[in-house]
Amino acid sequence: MKSKKLTQIVALAMVLVLAALAFTGCQPASKEPEEGMTIRLAGLKGPTTMGMVKLLDDAAQGKTFNTYEFTMGAAADEITPKLIKGELDIAAVPANLASVLYNNTDGAVQILAVNTLGVIYVVEKGGETVQDLKDLKGKTIYATGKGSTPEYALRYLLSQAGLDPDKDVKMEWKSEPTEVVAVLSQSDTGVAMLPQPFVTVAQGKVQGLRVALDLTAEWDALDNGSQFLTGVLVVRKAFAEENPAHLAKFLEEYEASTEWINANPADGAKLVEANGIVAAAVAEKAIPYCNIVCLHGEEMKGSAAGYLQTLYDQNPKAVGGKLPGDDFYFISK
Repeated sequence: MKSKKLTQIVALAMVLVLAALAFTGCQPASKEPEEGMTIRLAGLKGPTTMGMVKLLDDAAQGKTFNTYEFTMGAAADEITPKLIKGELDIAAVPANLASVLYNNTDGAVQILAVNTLGVIYVVEKGGETVQDLKDLKGKTIYATGKGSTPEYALRYLLSQAGLDPDKDVKMEWKSEPTEVVAVLSQSDTGVAMLPQPFVTVAQGKVQGLRVALDLTAEWDALDNGSQFLTGVLVVRKAFAEENPAHLAKFLEEYEASTEWINANPADGAKLVEANGIVAAAVAEKAIPYCNIVCLHGEEMKGSAAGYLQTLYDQNPKAVGGKLPGDDFYFISK
């Protein structure tokens, strides 16, 4: 009897093992999706899209795993409403704006990658009066980026230099870099804050324009434990949760695109022009100064968290009133 019972137990165990094997055999062997999907992607007219141009070119030739519907905006407010409405899946935005979006949407947006480190410079026409941040006292600074990374970075650096951003300098905000270039062109002297590649554009159009300050170098000199970030990629949390494997493939393809343009500025410049960002001759000169990167995972989290903490300590409104929680950072499982 005992022998028969033991035989039945062994037989049942074998059935369960076979059933388990049959079940796991129906599951994907890896996280690799069988086929790509269409991802709706957006970037801004500048370095954030310059890092995408190889990806977009490969996609147009059918060489990418996913397909991409791309939208380019001149300013972040052209693309962020579409992201919030679910009309876009991934978008490049100023680093601090990512946190603002997270706070304003109850966590519906996550940061996917840091795509651009510091690309902002102070330029001067008609002299060499600006040698350090303190020399900006009493100056009018023409700039773009009000309410986003450029403004908050400038305010932070000015305050660290002992200046009151609201009293010691005058900031004249323009909607696009081309407007700043126009102002400089029409005056004998002037000071402006511009991102690359528009610094290079301006130098080609404004005689006697020189780079006075590299704000990334000024930031690094503070040795405050953070990096100066300009742009990041954000993703709708719902999209990330529903399509983790396709998102992983996007990151893989996007990272390859950023590495390629840094290694091939001449060829990359042609694609930059083809995408209507700036002329190839300008892009080739600017690419080495655009700090195009693709930081993701824990490296992204550490870099972005340190930067946002610095902004929050200066002005909580800069990051949307509070620092984002850990769920703000997309870390692939």
